[in-house]
Amino acid sequence: QVQLVESGGGSVQAGGSLRLSCAASGYTYSSNCMGWFRQAPGKEREGVAGIYTGGGSTYYADSVKGRFTISQDNAKNTVYLDMNSLKPEDTAMYYCAAAKRWYYDCSHFLPELKADDFGDWGQGTRVTVSS
Repeated sequence: QVQLVESGGGSVQAGGSLRLSCAASGYTYSSNCMGWFRQAPGKEREGVAGIYTGGGSTYYADSVKGRFTISQDNAKNTVYLDMNSLKPEDTAMYYCAAAKRWYYDCSHFLPELKADDFGDWGQGTRVTVSS
C-alpha cells in the first residue's frame, strides 16, 4: 500500500522557519515529480514546489521563490520542504503528492503544478504563521 506521510508542521511567528518532511512507503518514487501543495481555508489547493526525483530539478511558485527550498533524500525515500522567512499568508494545510505520470520532470506540468495531475497524496500537515 502506497503511503505518503507528512510531518513537521506547526505554529511559528512571522519570519520563522519550518521543515516539512514527506516520507513515502510502499513505493519508491525514483522517477516522479513530487510536489508540495498547500490549501488555506476557502482557497483552492496551490502547488508551491516540485522536485523530479529522477534528476533533482526543482520548481517553485512565485509566492515562495527565494524562501522555500525543496529537496530529496533518495535513501530515505523522503522529500523535504524548508520554509524560511515565513509570512502569515503561508498559513495553510500542506500536502505532498506524487504526479500520476511517471518519468516526467516537473516542468512537464507547468506553468503551474495542478492538483489534478497528482495521484498519491498524504494526509497533510498544518502550518500556522502568526504576525
